[in-house]
Amino acid sequence: MLYVIYFLVYGFLLTAVLGLVASWVDRKVTARVQYRVGPPILQPFIDIVKLLGKETLIPRGASRITFLVSPLVGLSSVILVSTLLWINNINPKESFLGDLIVVVYLLAIPSISIIMGGFASANPLASLGASREMKLILSYELPFILAVLVAVIKSDFSIRLGQILVSQAQGGAFATSLSGLLALVVAILCVQAKLALVPFDIPEAETEIVSGPLIEYSGTPLAVYRLMKNMLLFVLPFFLIILFMGGLRISVLSIFKYVGLVALITVIRNTNPRVRIDQAVRFFWGPVTIIAVAAVALALAGK
Repeated sequence: MLYVIYFLVYGFLLTAVLGLVASWVDRKVTARVQYRVGPPILQPFIDIVKLLGKETLIPRGASRITFLVSPLVGLSSVILVSTLLWINNINPKESFLGDLIVVVYLLAIPSISIIMGGFASANPLASLGASREMKLILSYELPFILAVLVAVIKSDFSIRLGQILVSQAQGGAFATSLSGLLALVVAILCVQAKLALVPFDIPEAETEIVSGPLIEYSGTPLAVYRLMKNMLLFVLPFFLIILFMGGLRISVLSIFKYVGLVALITVIRNTNPRVRIDQAVRFFWGPVTIIAVAAVALALAGK
């Protein structure tokens, strides 16, 4: 019963609300940067409700089952990740062996669900966007895993999220060390790509391929995808806070940690032009991976 509460209340409801609020903050800051007023705080909620009330259209020639199931697959993985993170953040003793590996695996599924939906829609632009999403995953996953590995090394090679939190409670946040700081920088860049935000919004480049993989989606399936992306805007920074900043608590400092990460993501989004997919691949496989390897080497040297 306790885990059901974690799943429904923390994993879904609380994370959805916080994700929608984070989406509003992102849109509001973006509007201010562009000298606009920006939307009211309830606008992200209203957008989801409006989409839920619209008709769901399935394009001719699409793989109907895959087209409709893909958004649910992505949303389910985000809810599971959020549930695991909340359980460990509230009570690190509830951690189980390998939960970190499970979280890293589940965090790849939202992007895979977008790829599935794009190819299933039988639209050339959607297929192009899905192809770009696939290449983007191949580029950022390696440095992202190396960044996570730094937290594993610094917690005495533990792959339990709870142990990572305990290690930071005893010895200080990993981000205060050079290796941890470098790993955090790498992880933030990878999170920017996972969220498909500028400069890595290549799969959904509006000026080139409209909405990319989601171009044929409407109604409830599109609402599910939008909710999934909004929830990721909370879940991914939350994951980084657990790995490198000691987790979230009911305090001003914890609020600052999360708001600071979201603000940084928004600043990167509004101060950089979109890059091409080949440039993104070279960027992540080149300097970002080199920095991640250096962080791993420093973490090992510190042991």
